[in-house]
Amino acid sequence: MTKRMTRLGIATAAIGTLTVGLLAGCASDGGGTSGDGGGSETMTTLEKAQEEGTITLAIASEQPYSWVEDGEPTGATIAMHKEIFGNLGIDDIKIEEVDWNSLIPGLAAGRWDVVSAGMSILPDRCAEAAFSDPEIMYTTTLVVPAGNPKGLSDLDSIAAAGDVTLAVQSGAIEEGYAADLGIAGTVTVDSATAGIEIVQSGRADAFALTAVSMNWMTEGMDDVETTGAFVQEIDGVEQIGAGATVFRQEDTELLEAYNAELAKITADEATYLDLVEPFGFTAENLPPADLTTEQLCSGELG
Repeated sequence: MTKRMTRLGIATAAIGTLTVGLLAGCASDGGGTSGDGGGSETMTTLEKAQEEGTITLAIASEQPYSWVEDGEPTGATIAMHKEIFGNLGIDDIKIEEVDWNSLIPGLAAGRWDVVSAGMSILPDRCAEAAFSDPEIMYTTTLVVPAGNPKGLSDLDSIAAAGDVTLAVQSGAIEEGYAADLGIAGTVTVDSATAGIEIVQSGRADAFALTAVSMNWMTEGMDDVETTGAFVQEIDGVEQIGAGATVFRQEDTELLEAYNAELAKITADEATYLDLVEPFGFTAENLPPADLTTEQLCSGELG
């Protein structure tokens, strides 16, 4: 299988069989939701996962964060989660692949236990779910036709050009950037793969998404390329982006246990890179020690 087939073909793979045994309706740390007659009604999500040795993660199949290849989940966030949940005594990770906009609603509805998608920590999302400590720092890039015929470099260059059709992923932070900049002619797609394909087909002049993802997914393609990575400014403020794992707000015990294990990884650059470097991440993606989820949830950093 070629690299392109491996990375882009996965979007059409049938992976429903991976979701057998989902922990739908599992008990939360704020009190159980449904029981099995054996006292599970009073178990927290963490206790239930540890007792059963299983936890269910929802992913949006965005490479290189989390996707399924040859029937097995893989990616940078999956690597971290195998390490963290394994240390918590939870060795069986089950995967549910859903569209991006269903990740948090499905979490709240109890269809899965955790969202593993490298999701950016944003104030509006923090109002709906609980985020772990920062895990991955982000920059943005543009996917453009080979040769970059319109000379695009960032979203400001698109806004200035005026005659550029920009594709953005629905629900991604770049969709908000485009709206804030007043970029006309924006079209939305439902996945990273669809964003690349719309540029390949000529229906859009550029697609904006995180740099590490687009660099990974377009490697070896002859008809598209990526521009240099950039940190977008809105009203003169750099939009500092950091991704994290997402939990239900009431699952405080699970979140605290997760953060304790995560800290062991992010506190040591070598340990962090050992897990994520195989997927194209570098030391630049390691969050600074003084960056907190509380700051990002409050919008203090832009």
